[in-house]
Amino acid sequence: MTTDASEDWKHWQERRVATVSAPYGPLALTGTHWIENYPEGRLPDIPGQWAVKGGRVALTAAAEDGLTVDGEPFTGDIVLDADYGGAGGARVGRGDRRFVILVREGIWGVRDYDPDAPARKAFAGIEATPYDALWSVPGRFTPYGEGRTVRVENADGVTRGLALGGVLAFTLDGQDLTLQVSVESDGTLWAVFADTTSGDGSYRFRFLRPAAPDAEGRTTVDFNRAVLPPCAFADHFVCPFPPPGNALRVAVAAGERRLG
Repeated sequence: MTTDASEDWKHWQERRVATVSAPYGPLALTGTHWIENYPEGRLPDIPGQWAVKGGRVALTAAAEDGLTVDGEPFTGDIVLDADYGGAGGARVGRGDRRFVILVREGIWGVRDYDPDAPARKAFAGIEATPYDALWSVPGRFTPYGEGRTVRVENADGVTRGLALGGVLAFTLDGQDLTLQVSVESDGTLWAVFADTTSGDGSYRFRFLRPAAPDAEGRTTVDFNRAVLPPCAFADHFVCPFPPPGNALRVAVAAGERRLG
């Protein structure tokens, strides 16, 4: 079982490296611009005129802007919704660049993804600890009676809401521990956590995505699959910091640690 789990982990890590280094992966993000900060409508190094109107984004483009919408040259006016798929599928682009429309708590922005981003070209891999079965332990999820939202600081210095669905309990290194976790639409869990290695041997915080619990709340807490947050790859992401109680009092010397 350990050999199989170790091989699975190696394949998983290979896929992770391929994903983050893909043409429109997190290393390709060169900027996040909030439209309200540019009342004249001109975003840094992004062609076109951008504005928020009626709860959506209005884009005006001239031929010299060189923009495309849905892969076709675009001039004139169009109203756009947020892009919820991968960056490569964003509707607006210019050459190989893609401009992803996002919204956070009613604030609209545009992200600039460029496959030629310096960070992507300089990428030298992810430093990750080899698989160790000791870091994969049983866990039990207990949902809150109703969803909760806590305000946490984000990587860009802004405080935003983080939705939490319950508590994940487990025993690690002889200690009984818990994490407050979010519940994704497919039932899987998502934790933002720190540990005693954070900022000293590991990135300042990491993400963990345990499988969906069974009917009795049982799942596996596998820190071998702890991952770096997107903001470890580009400064322009707005990753949430760990919520209260999610700074573990153990050294989690497992999973992805920092960029190579």
